[in-house]
Amino acid sequence: MDFENRFEEILGSVSKDAFRQNANKLLNECFILKACADTKSCYYAIQKERELYAAFFDLLGYDILIHKEYGVILLNNRFGMGRIRLRLLDSMILLLLGLIYMEKKKELSQTEQVTILVDELYERYHELKNERLKKADMKAALSLLKRYHILTNLDSDMGNPETRIQIYPSVTFALDTNALNRVYEENRVYEEARGKLGKYVNGGEWDDVSDEEDTDEAEAD
Repeated sequence: MDFENRFEEILGSVSKDAFRQNANKLLNECFILKACADTKSCYYAIQKERELYAAFFDLLGYDILIHKEYGVILLNNRFGMGRIRLRLLDSMILLLLGLIYMEKKKELSQTEQVTILVDELYERYHELKNERLKKADMKAALSLLKRYHILTNLDSDMGNPETRIQIYPSVTFALDTNALNRVYEENRVYEEARGKLGKYVNGGEWDDVSDEEDTDEAEAD
């Protein structure tokens, strides 16, 4: 029996084309979310056939992590590979989104979504850098993070301060947020977190991000 027939036998009732599409989406788009229209069907398909997908990705050195309470599926590479290289600016926006998400989520129920205006990101960035971020740069950073299902825009122009964006719970898995969690748990909510982020932005070390030696780029999961 050739490999293709053996593979189809393993798949059983699962469509080979559907399996390929879902596996590639998980591998290439970082996060599969129940709350995202673009990934919802993929989320349920992987959850239903978890053992099948897990066996496939195990051969590639990945573990599938399904966080039902957040509605998020992601891959973890056991060898530290498959990390996405981000520009420093993209990493900064990602970190700010994480801070905002954690702050807002404390005021919401588990099922309520975190939605903000882009202007809040402009203001937070200005507090850190004492300069106004260009609209084109904001739009580029948010478009990149949207591609990996960190957020979605509810209005068309992501550089417009009045545009609404929804921050997905996947932001909590995009970075190691243990240090931020400690800050929140100790009720020193934003000021200390902002201080940590400011130190990172200005070239210091920050526990939650592995910086490249070239400060123009940083890595995120």
